[in-house]
Amino acid sequence: MADSSFDVIVVGSGPGGYVAAIRAAQLGLKTAVVERDHLGGICLNWGCIPTKALLRSAEVFHLMHRAKDFGLSVEKADYDLDKVVERSRGVAKQLSGGVAHLLKKNKVTVFMGAGSVPAKGKVSVKTDKGTEELTAKNIILATGARARQLPGLEADGDLVWTYKDALKPVRMPKKLLVIGSGAIGIEFASFFNTLGADTTVVEVMDRVLPVEDAEISAFARKQFEKQGMKIREKSTVTKLDRGKGKVTAHIEKGGKTETEEFDTVISAVGIVGNVEGLGLEELGVKVDRTHVVTDEYCRTGVVGLYAIGDIAGAPWLAHKASHEGVMVAELIAGKHAHPVKPESIAGCTYCNPQVASVGYTEAKAKELGYEVKVGKFPFIGNGKAIALGEQEGMVKTVFDAKTGELLGAHMVGAEVTELIQGYVVGRTLETTEEELMNTVFPHPTLSEMMHESVLDAYGRAIHF
Repeated sequence: MADSSFDVIVVGSGPGGYVAAIRAAQLGLKTAVVERDHLGGICLNWGCIPTKALLRSAEVFHLMHRAKDFGLSVEKADYDLDKVVERSRGVAKQLSGGVAHLLKKNKVTVFMGAGSVPAKGKVSVKTDKGTEELTAKNIILATGARARQLPGLEADGDLVWTYKDALKPVRMPKKLLVIGSGAIGIEFASFFNTLGADTTVVEVMDRVLPVEDAEISAFARKQFEKQGMKIREKSTVTKLDRGKGKVTAHIEKGGKTETEEFDTVISAVGIVGNVEGLGLEELGVKVDRTHVVTDEYCRTGVVGLYAIGDIAGAPWLAHKASHEGVMVAELIAGKHAHPVKPESIAGCTYCNPQVASVGYTEAKAKELGYEVKVGKFPFIGNGKAIALGEQEGMVKTVFDAKTGELLGAHMVGAEVTELIQGYVVGRTLETTEEELMNTVFPHPTLSEMMHESVLDAYGRAIHF
C-alpha cells in the first residue's frame, strides 16, 4: 500500500500544481499530487497548448494563401479539419506524458482521483478503487477553473460550444458567433475565421481585448476586420433560440435588440474557479466569487493551506500559476520567497495579429497619478518585419516621466508574444529608460522596435 503521509500534497496537476510538486520534491520534501482527470491540467490538455497548435495550423494556412507575396506558388490550398485537430491532440498528449515523466523522475507520488480537504492537514481522494485518506503538513490547492456558463447561453456541445468543444469541433462552422473577445474568444475567432468561417464577435465592453491598452485594441480590431471578421462592441447576447442546425442570437445594443442566425456559437465569457467539493467552507476558507482569497504568498488563512493559480484569482495565466507554485514550495521549505507581482506578469494573446503586454496601460498609469512619457514604433519602420512580410503592428511603451521607470509595454503584430519577455525582464530588474536606450539590440530583428519605442518616448527615435 502506498504511503499516506507527506510533507506536501498538491491538489491539481495543472501548470501550477505539477510545478509546485516538482519544486517541493527538489527541495527535499516528500510530495504527492492528486489529479482527477489528466496530468497537466486544463492548460496542457484543453487550453494553452492545444489551442496554440490549432492556431499554428491556421497561421500556415494563412501564409499558404499569401505565397505569391513571397514569390512562391501553392495550388489549391486546403485543410483537413480532422487532421488539424488530430495534430493538436497529439501535441497535448505528448506533453501530458512529459509531465508524468517529470513527476516520476522527481519521485512525486501521484494519486488519480477527486481530492477534497475534510480537515486541516488531511486530503481525501476518491478513486476507482475507493477512497484513500492522506495527511500532510502542507496542502496546496491548484484545482484551476472552468468555463463560465451564463443563463440562457449554456453550452450543449452541438450548437453552442465552450473552449473545450471548440478544441474538438464536431464540424467546421459556416457562420460563427463568438461571445466575448478576451484571449480565449478572440483566439478561436481568429482560428475559425482564418479557415473560412463567417465570424462575428460580440463584446459587452467598449472594445475588443478590453484589458489591453486602448490603442492596441483599436489596431487589432482594424486587422481583424481586414480579415473579414465582424466586431460588435458595447453589445450583449441576451438570448439564444436553438433550432435544427441553427441558433438565433438576440443581440442588444443601446436598448435595441436585433436577431441573427448562426450555425455555431462559442461562449467565451470568462471562467469560474473549481472550488466546489473541496470542503473549503468547513475549513473556514474565504471564497469570493468562486475564487479563494489569499495573501501575497498564496496563504488562505488556514495554517498549512495554500491556493495557487486560477482558483486564487486573476490574472488567470498559466505562467502566473507556475511561478506561484515555485514560490509556495520554497516558502514551505523555509527559503526566502518572493511574492508574485501581478503588474509584472505578461499577458499574451495568440490571435492574428498577436497581442502582448506587461504592466500598466497608458490610461491606467495616468489614473494612478503618474506623469507619463509614451513611445511608439510601427512595424512598417522595421527591416526585419518588412522582410517577413509582417509590417502591420506596433510597439508602445509607457514611462514614468519623473523617474524613467518602465510602467508598461504593449504590442500588436507578428511574434510579439515572444518579444514581450524583454520588457518583462526590464521591469523585474527595475530598468530605467536610460539603460534600455543604452542597450544594443541586434540587427536585423523585430526586437529593434522595442528599442525604437523607448527612444521615441524621449524624442530620440531614429528610424521613424
